[in-house]
Amino acid sequence: MKARVYISLKNGVLDPQGKAISHSLQGLGFKNVLDARQGKTIDLDLKDMDRAAAEAEVEKMCQQLLANTVIENYTIEMLD
Repeated sequence: MKARVYISLKNGVLDPQGKAISHSLQGLGFKNVLDARQGKTIDLDLKDMDRAAAEAEVEKMCQQLLANTVIENYTIEMLD
């Protein structure tokens, strides 16, 4: 079983990398870009287990290590 975790900064948290991306895109002529937010994706390979148990375990991983829940949001996508 596989899981994909998407992590992004919460609204209101400064995102200097996103600002740099936005500025660079505008400098390259992409004038329609108003803003950019940078995030990360983590792909996990898990042992075969019950889907609900796997999702609960990935939730714990996010809470304890993968995401800084003070400043980041995350979503979990379970893949077959």
